[in-house]
Amino acid sequence: MTLTTVDAGMLNSQSQQTWRNRIINGAMVIDQRNAGASITANNTTFSVDRFKMLASVASKFTSQQNAGSVTPPTGFINYAGYTSSSAYSVGAAEVFAVQQNIEGLNIFDFEWGTASAQPITLSFWVRASLTGTYSVVFKNSAANRSYVASYTVSASNTWEQKTITIAGDTSGTWLTTSGIGLRLYFTLAAGSTQVGSAGSWQAADLYGVTGGISVVGTNGATFYITGVQLEKGSTATSFDYRDIGRELIMCQRYFETTYPVGYPSGYNFAQQYPFSTSKPVTVNLIASDDTVVSQSIRFAVVKRTSATIVIYSANDGASGFTWTYKGTGGTNLNLAASVTYTSENLWNIGQGLSAVNQANESYFHFTASAEL
Repeated sequence: MTLTTVDAGMLNSQSQQTWRNRIINGAMVIDQRNAGASITANNTTFSVDRFKMLASVASKFTSQQNAGSVTPPTGFINYAGYTSSSAYSVGAAEVFAVQQNIEGLNIFDFEWGTASAQPITLSFWVRASLTGTYSVVFKNSAANRSYVASYTVSASNTWEQKTITIAGDTSGTWLTTSGIGLRLYFTLAAGSTQVGSAGSWQAADLYGVTGGISVVGTNGATFYITGVQLEKGSTATSFDYRDIGRELIMCQRYFETTYPVGYPSGYNFAQQYPFSTSKPVTVNLIASDDTVVSQSIRFAVVKRTSATIVIYSANDGASGFTWTYKGTGGTNLNLAASVTYTSENLWNIGQGLSAVNQANESYFHFTASAEL
């Protein structure tokens, strides 16, 4: 047997090549929740996977994968698009942004909060209808340490690549657990009490630079983004493309759906057995009385933490119901279902049976969220 000696430099090089980009879904390829549909922003909505919308006031902008159907920059086939719904005057304490919260276990090697804090570099492609000064913000979990960085969109409706390098923070508390290690915001608008100067770490909860562009202030204004990469070090490298299977698995650590590709959560299939299109989860529940029967469902990917489950009828997408076959002589119907247990690995569906000794074959979809 021949042994090959591998030095530390080679190992480090391999490591950097396989996990350079700490952003998940930076090429905006995965859209499990919405399947490319346009959605209205509020504080609980995600556009594409892992990119959450922050909106102090709901319904002031919309989001859609590939909104406007423009040609992405070379090397990409998708982008996330954000469009203002009105000419809104932003209040002093209001914020509108797109954010990705990065798990602490994925940035522990930044060593932030210590004297050995490492610099990081953010690179991305942006296409905006309004020219001028925009902001990206880096923040810790407690939101008491902020770094505001500004960049300029020079040409309207033109893809431009931006690169921002910042020093690592030697102060503050930065989680290296499964909690939020780093908050990253692309600011669309921020009120006067939410902004400050750019270019340094501050003991404050900031969302933008003073004098920055307000996307929501102009009706129909657009902000498109793709190729988001955040990496350790002071140099931007080429985009870290990952195969689609790996990218999906990384997204599913935080959110999983059983709906087929191309169908958003809660879709109304309006069909009955055999459900050839929707391909729902199927469970067979049999009981000798009317008590609740429970069955375990395993996740495709182990979740970051105990997941929050939403059940949808496989027939009409009704939340909290399954489409249930009631056996010979019975009537198919939506039957209320519940989550009786949930963890990082699996969850249990429970259903009350309406007839003694009657088979209940239930069809449903579900979403599981363990988002930061």
